[in-house]
Amino acid sequence: MANNPNNKNIIKPPPKNNYQVWIIATLVALIVGISYFTNNTETISINQSKFEQMVMDDDVDKIVFIKNKEKVEITLKEEALNNSKYKSELENQRPWGGLGGPHYSFTVVSDEIFDKEFKELRDRLPSEQASELNYSAEVRNDPWGFFWTWGFLILILFGFWFLMRRMTGGGGPGGQIFNIGKSRAALFDAENKVKITFKDVAGLDEAKEEVKEIVDFLKSPAKFTKLGGKIPKGALLIGPPGTGKTLLAKAVAGEAEVPFFSLSGSDFVEMFVGVGAARVRDLFKQAKEKAPCIVFIDEIDAIGRSRGRGQVPGSNDERENTLNSLLVEMDGFATDSGVIILAATNRPDVLDQALLRPGRFDRQISIDKPDIVGREAIFQVHLKPLKLHSEVDPKKLAAQTPGFAGAEIANVCNEAALIAARKDKDAVGMKDFQDAIDRVIGGLEKKSKIISPEEKKIVAYHEAGHAVAGWFLEHADPLVKVSIVPRGIAALGYAQYLPKEQFLYQTEQLLDEMGMTLGGRAAETIVFDKISTGALSDLERVTKMAYSIVTVYGMNDKIGNVSFYDSKQSEYTFNKPYSESTAETIDEEVRNIISVSFERVKKLLISKRKELEIVAKELLEKEIIFQSDLERLIGKRPFEKQTTYQAFTNGKQEEKSKEPPVADEKPTASTDNISQDKPAEESETAEPKQLPKDQE
Repeated sequence: MANNPNNKNIIKPPPKNNYQVWIIATLVALIVGISYFTNNTETISINQSKFEQMVMDDDVDKIVFIKNKEKVEITLKEEALNNSKYKSELENQRPWGGLGGPHYSFTVVSDEIFDKEFKELRDRLPSEQASELNYSAEVRNDPWGFFWTWGFLILILFGFWFLMRRMTGGGGPGGQIFNIGKSRAALFDAENKVKITFKDVAGLDEAKEEVKEIVDFLKSPAKFTKLGGKIPKGALLIGPPGTGKTLLAKAVAGEAEVPFFSLSGSDFVEMFVGVGAARVRDLFKQAKEKAPCIVFIDEIDAIGRSRGRGQVPGSNDERENTLNSLLVEMDGFATDSGVIILAATNRPDVLDQALLRPGRFDRQISIDKPDIVGREAIFQVHLKPLKLHSEVDPKKLAAQTPGFAGAEIANVCNEAALIAARKDKDAVGMKDFQDAIDRVIGGLEKKSKIISPEEKKIVAYHEAGHAVAGWFLEHADPLVKVSIVPRGIAALGYAQYLPKEQFLYQTEQLLDEMGMTLGGRAAETIVFDKISTGALSDLERVTKMAYSIVTVYGMNDKIGNVSFYDSKQSEYTFNKPYSESTAETIDEEVRNIISVSFERVKKLLISKRKELEIVAKELLEKEIIFQSDLERLIGKRPFEKQTTYQAFTNGKQEEKSKEPPVADEKPTASTDNISQDKPAEESETAEPKQLPKDQE
């Protein structure tokens, strides 16, 4: 474990104190010792007549009368201990050994009566025997009696002291009630340093330059202050999940030669009132003591939501108190320029405007999903620890994963390594990466799932409709891999395509995309004269695109150049910015656009019925076909413009072999689900092509 390179970045916890074990061991030893001592000195109770007989037989060596207990202890002579009668009796009473005195005892009614009776007994003895008899009286204090009298009070006082010690933090974590208002931020400094650096961050060049400047300012402030510049007070990292916001903050912690405090927004939240604000104050108090330093708050939307949203009138909102304290500490009356705040969120729309203003967060650094160049750089980082086959090309993998974030790329690399290990391979090959991409997009392949021939035929024609429509629509992205192998929970069909990375879409492109999406249902209508539940996600995607054309982008002649989209509208606001008559017009135009697109693609597939049959039969026979198969079966696309796939392969199509070439397996896709059990839920669940952020 010590030599494992993967354990470098693990912060080792401080060694635990095993004082509890020593306390238990001491108590056990004490109990055993007391038991041994007690058993070795325990006396045998007798009556007074037996005592008198012992005295008359000259077996008694010593007699001790304990006045305060009204008890008489008898010690025998050594000669009497050799007597089998006494010896066996004592050995049974003391199994652990030991024949030391006193040996016997009895109780008396009162000391006056015993003194009188003992004097009479002594007078009956011969003078020589009476003179040798050793008799004494004493008052004895029992330590165990003192313990039972005062021990309970002592235990209560000790327990109260121990509890107070734990509550104030002296007894370790778990009971630190008095420390509940303390900050829970983890401190990384020269002794406890993060090992991640900017070299480990790929695909975020612009964002990396922004935060690098903050690190450079802390390392050499004179470079910037000589021109009158001031250090930024804060930077907010904004982006979708998995794009590397926290990773970038870790790199800042690894690169910065100043203390780095790290915590999440939820660390301020507690069930007690006022704790969040107290923790904010304590955090900045610690930060100012370590200044210059950096404070990183991950998922800041946990405490930074807009004030007043969803609040009950007259109530005390603990989250708002925490946010107010944070706002004051970041840029209030008494601020410290030596503390820089880094924060990350994937929900910038819900943050309070006072938190976003310059002076608190001077920079808002957008971290989007990487492009093909960024994905290639990310693949190169995650491929380093893997044992790879020579055929693995990061550029090909980057082209096959459009829309993938950094976390998804890391997952693909890990899945590929696991798949290769499952097959007992010596190195991870390109086929393993293809299987990993398929699994991430479409789910696990269901080899044991048996579907009826009728359902399989419907799925084949549905997918063939997508393929043929995309092949003969100029602005659509042609499918590059089609499969009718069941995947995921209920997916019966699976299709991949490689969309072109662009940010602006024209009307013709959107309409062609809608036509290709409706190709599956159109093919079912043409071939079977019936429709199935397999187009749920197709219809969902087409409906969203149609409503965007009409209400967001102003691409409809009847509605005009009007957009009803409000980027700052609250998610809890349901007021429509148009009248009921306009709503009816919008619904009518959306229905008309979808109807025209459906009839258009249906007419196209009727004219290409021969090609549709060829592709469907090929799918039924081989279950998986690639773009090279489409070109072989139905010819080249009737357009001069190359597809994204052809541009990627420089126009050179690879021939289909028995083992499909890895270059033909391209991503990302929709999956078709058809089932008789739950038709409303099991339709085409998809991973549709992602539109640009302002077009979703």
